[in-house]
This record gives sequence, C-alpha cells and structure tokens, in this order.
Amino acid sequence: MNLPKYATTGQRIGYFSFMTYCGLVFFFLIAPIFIVLPLSFSSSSFFEFTPEFMRFEPEAYSLKWYKQMLGICSVDVTTVCTNKWMLGVRNSFIVGIASTLLATSLGTIAALGLSRPHMPFKALIMAILISPMIVPLIITAAGMFFFYSQLGLTHTFTGLILAHTALGTPFVVITVTATLTGFDTNLIRASQSLGADTFRTFFKVIMPLILPGVISGALFAFITSFDEVVVVLFIGSIEQITIPKQMWAGLRQETSPVILSMATCLVLLSIALLTTVELLRRRSERLRGINR
Repeated sequence: MNLPKYATTGQRIGYFSFMTYCGLVFFFLIAPIFIVLPLSFSSSSFFEFTPEFMRFEPEAYSLKWYKQMLGICSVDVTTVCTNKWMLGVRNSFIVGIASTLLATSLGTIAALGLSRPHMPFKALIMAILISPMIVPLIITAAGMFFFYSQLGLTHTFTGLILAHTALGTPFVVITVTATLTGFDTNLIRASQSLGADTFRTFFKVIMPLILPGVISGALFAFITSFDEVVVVLFIGSIEQITIPKQMWAGLRQETSPVILSMATCLVLLSIALLTTVELLRRRSERLRGINR
C-alpha cells in the first residue's frame, strides 16, 4: 500500500511510524531464528558462539550435526549416532499426511454445510467445530487420552492420527468457510439446470472455486500435526515418536546441537508452506474478483 500524492504531512508521519512499528515487531518475532540458524553449523558441542565462530574461522563451522541428524555417523561425533531423528521424520510425515487428508475431507464437508443460509444451529455447530482451537491443548490432550484409552487407541498410530485430525479440522473449516463467503449459488443452480448431478456439480463447479481455501486449510492442518507435541506425549508411545517429541526428549536428556539442525529444517519447511498459503490466498482473491 502506497500513500497518495495528496496525503498530508501528518498522514505520512503516521504511516511511516506504523510501518516502523510493524517492522520492529516482525524483527522481534523472527530474531530467535538468527540465533538458531548459525549455531546449527557450529562445530562446538554446546549452544555457544565461540571466538573462532565469531571470527569466521573455517574449522569452527561444520555439517556434522546435520550428518548426525540424517544418521550419517562420523568418528569425530562424541555422542551416540542413531536414527531416532529420521524415525521421527518418517512418523511425522505419516501421521501428518494421514490426518491432513482426513481433516481436509471432514472440514470441507462441514464448511459446505455451514455455508448454507438456512442451516439450523449454525453458530452452535461452528463453536463446537472450532473448540479444539480455543480449549487449552493440555486439556484436550488429557481428554483424548481418557477417551481413547477406553477404545484401546492409545499408543497406536490410529489414535494419534485421529487426535491430530480433530486438531486440524478447525483450520480447514475456517479457511474453506472464508473462501465460500460471497460464493455465487446461482452457479450451482445453473449447473443443475444443465443436467449435472450433485457430484459433477461439486467437482466441476464448486471445487475449482474453493480449491485455494481447501489447500490452505490442508497446509495449516499439516503444520498443526507436524508441530504438535502435547498430544503425542499423552497418546503416543516410543514407537510413535515424532520430530517435536524427539526434540523435547533431546532437550531434557542430552541437549545436542542436532536439535538446532532439525529446527533449521523445520523453519525452512514452515517458510515454504506459509509462502504457498499466501500464493493460494492471492489466487483465491483473483478468482473471486477481489483487487487490492
């Protein structure tokens, strides 16, 4: 957004003051990343900026923590080199993808139902659907543990996937509902008047228009599952170890710089996913005729 040429001096000062304030807040939020990223390439076994590291001496930098994260052992690594990190990556992707598919399907169907103008108890249903976002996660995790223990789903991948599905569905509901705002229902009537059945109308008319919102919700659901640790601690066992659980265990037990390497990879993954979400949001606005 640029100020018009006729903007007054006070408006310009207020605008640039606001932009400066936003820049400072943004820097405050991302400042820890500038600590984590360089330290992940340090050859030191501790979380510290050594004098050699600050002088940019080549021997102070190393990829050994990334190699240990990938399970590539070397003789200079003093800690035990295991494949727990790669096991956590595999489990995180398995649980994340499965729960994302379920959450996307359920959330999209729920959003389509809630978008109907004469849907009864719409506010109550929406409040129930988004409750996992409002209720403290520790309470949700404890409730899931007691409920799933009655069904024999604790310490299983099925229970973990269902739990993450419940946590990711609200994000899909919100994004798809926002995409359906202003949706022209005359397109559905036109499709049906031309002889298309319900499924053909959905996949040929509705889905192409709401696809950016569906994909955005799926990405948020995946990030929620990929970054969740509290529910995993309650429901998962040693076989269901994920990346956040392994990082939590690493901080409590060994405090290895491998955690910084994994954190760097997660930051890059988050940046890629959020960039995708922003591109999809802009595409959705173009499809709906919204210009900025």
